[in-house]
Amino acid sequence: MSEPFSVRVTVRGYETDVQGHLNQAVYLNYAEHARWSLLQEAGITQTGLIARGVGPVALETTIRYRRELLAGDEVDVSCTFVWSGGKTFGIEQTITKSDGTVAAELTGVGGILDLERRKLVANPQDIFRALAKDPGLFGL
Repeated sequence: MSEPFSVRVTVRGYETDVQGHLNQAVYLNYAEHARWSLLQEAGITQTGLIARGVGPVALETTIRYRRELLAGDEVDVSCTFVWSGGKTFGIEQTITKSDGTVAAELTGVGGILDLERRKLVANPQDIFRALAKDPGLFGL
């Protein structure tokens, strides 16, 4: 895939703090929204994951705040999965204002949890390949 998957979000007034900036925790919500939107676009549903006995888990997240976001700002939230083998995978996300200014960069580590054993599954990319109608959205 040449361009990372992306969704557009408008910053809502109730998401801002006393300075008028987007509240720090909301950046995580935007990133989560983009990840689930990517799964949905690829054909992976929560119902499908549960039927398979697995679920995605976030293991680590780092946010680098670059520029402020204010109520009414429109942003694109990208999402790219990075596969390196083993039980975990990387996730790279960028929140970009409509004028092209990068507002935040998020990097994370995720995995797929076996819901019965409560352990990470080996080769999580195999789960995405098996469930996705379009594994190319994950770079697979």
